Amino acid sequence: MAGRNEPGPTALRIMLGAHLRRLRERAGVSRADAGWAIRGSESKISRLELGRVGFKQRDVLDLLTLYDVRDDAERERLLQLARDANNPGWWHQYGDVTPDWFDAYLGLEAAASLIRTYEVQFVPGLLQIPEYTRAVAQLTATGDRTEDEIEQFVALRRTRQEALDREPPLKLWAIVEESALQRPIGGPEVLRAQLTALLEAIERPNITLQIIPTASTGHAASGGAFSVLRFPEADLPDVVYLEHLTSALYLDKRDDVDSYTKLLDTLASTIPPPQDTAEHLKALRRQLSRRSRRSAAP
Repeated sequence: MAGRNEPGPTALRIMLGAHLRRLRERAGVSRADAGWAIRGSESKISRLELGRVGFKQRDVLDLLTLYDVRDDAERERLLQLARDANNPGWWHQYGDVTPDWFDAYLGLEAAASLIRTYEVQFVPGLLQIPEYTRAVAQLTATGDRTEDEIEQFVALRRTRQEALDREPPLKLWAIVEESALQRPIGGPEVLRAQLTALLEAIERPNITLQIIPTASTGHAASGGAFSVLRFPEADLPDVVYLEHLTSALYLDKRDDVDSYTKLLDTLASTIPPPQDTAEHLKALRRQLSRRSRRSAAP
């Protein structure tokens, strides 16, 4: 099982696939011929090179032979990469509370060096306190979740947050709608504790938070939440992640990634800068306290 500070199987599959693609192109072999060599099809080679499916060691060996890779050390290195890519990630133990389509994101998140995210409804998951996460789990459940499943959901999120403490730490740059920070998920006391936790989080050099004021007349992002993930490995392209209720979309084409990256850049430059975030959070906390006092008054 991959360690929590090591690239997960998703990232390893992408790296191995990209390496095999370069070897194939260098050898002048078509996808169709490569597919025939492993008793498959051109589309199977395409899926392998994109890292979207697991690797059989027999297939890797046959492709390396076809691509005239004779160095024993290089062959063993790539075979080991294939073995590692087929191992379940550390998040496999939480499979009972996560949908299959989310596993790919967990693998990418574990391998990322920088995540830029735009959030509409909730505090970004990597910055949530357990009480807030517990309330989100209850609110977003598509079916009945048991108490044990909810606690597993909370434990998964807390484990994911360890990436912010690793060495080197994951860098997180979040842009959040103010309305998401006013929504009393879990009740006023939970929200107050969450706002306080955000004030503490932004003191860390690897965490940047910007807030889009509710009073804004309009801004560049009019759709739903999304994230752009960047990786330290040269073989891994940036990936855009868009989550839906029952599925997710992963975009890695350069034009798509550039469009979402430009959107984040435009947002960041047209809303209050990170230096204003602490005062904004304190103001939101004061507003919450005033609302709580008014609701408690006889």
